[in-house]
Amino acid sequence: MAILAWVMMGLAIWHFMIWLPDRVVGGIVGSFLIAGVGGALGGYLIYGFAIPGEADLGIGVALAGIPGAVIALAIGYAIGAARETAE
Repeated sequence: MAILAWVMMGLAIWHFMIWLPDRVVGGIVGSFLIAGVGGALGGYLIYGFAIPGEADLGIGVALAGIPGAVIALAIGYAIGAARETAE
C-alpha cells in the first residue's frame, strides 16, 4: 500500500505541471511516468530501502513521495529543455 501512496502522491504533483511549458522529456505522458516512478523511488529511498507495512501507513508515508517526484520532474524538465535548445 505504501508504494501505491507514493505513486499517487507523485501523480498529484504531476498535476501542477500545467503551470510550466511542456518541455519535459516525452511530453505529458513522459512527465506522468516520471512523476509516478520518481514518487515511488523517493519514498523507497526515504524509508531506507524498505516498504512500510499496512499497519504503518499514515500521512507521513504518503508525503514521502513528494521529494522524489519533484526532483524527478525537475531532472526530466532540465533534460527536455536542454534538448529543445540544442535543436
